[in-house]
Amino acid sequence: MDEHDWLVERFQADRARLRAVAYRILGSLSDADDAVQEAWLRLGRADTSGVENLGGWLTTVVARVCLNMLRSRQSRREDSLDARVPDPILSRENGVDPQDDAVLADSIGLALLVVLETLTPTERLAFVLHDMFAVPFDEIAPMLGRSPTAARQLASRARRRVRGAAPTPDPDVVRPALVNGAAGVVVTADGRLVSVMAFTVRGGKVVEIDTLSDPERLDTLDLAVIDD
Repeated sequence: MDEHDWLVERFQADRARLRAVAYRILGSLSDADDAVQEAWLRLGRADTSGVENLGGWLTTVVARVCLNMLRSRQSRREDSLDARVPDPILSRENGVDPQDDAVLADSIGLALLVVLETLTPTERLAFVLHDMFAVPFDEIAPMLGRSPTAARQLASRARRRVRGAAPTPDPDVVRPALVNGAAGVVVTADGRLVSVMAFTVRGGKVVEIDTLSDPERLDTLDLAVIDD
């Protein structure tokens, strides 16, 4: 096996995990796929002969790409008052598409992604990498250009905001589906997707409902995955 084939094999082995990292940081599957593709392009241009932990190197690359994307996204919506709802992952009630297994491995809820949207880019990166993927702060710090202590403080501040946030519920319900691996519904009209709602259930009761109703973003979702 030559070096290129070896790199392809290693990258493919890490692709699902990298996509899961990027999705949690960005809240968008299309953006996550772009970030992973950019990591592959950078891998092809880089000299990795001295890299001992290629998985860690790839995680760092993806995280930095995501951070730049978050900062660019933030600058574009500085004057907008609309809160961004993350892209949901739709699936049948009886299971998740295999390609999304890694992304939804711990059934990350849309409600959590909504809260993550309120964090600064650096807070979100520190929280996701440390709290969701157990990346040490001494590895996160260089990605942010901060000290490990500062990275720890960013994650701690993000953690407090995540625990204290309560997204505004929407009372409408229509058609059951899994949304990010959790209970939810979709609303359709004349075969067209009108909105997607994700439920947060505690103690057998729905305590939060998060809704996505932006027509342009709904058009990118595959309604066929929940059809019988």
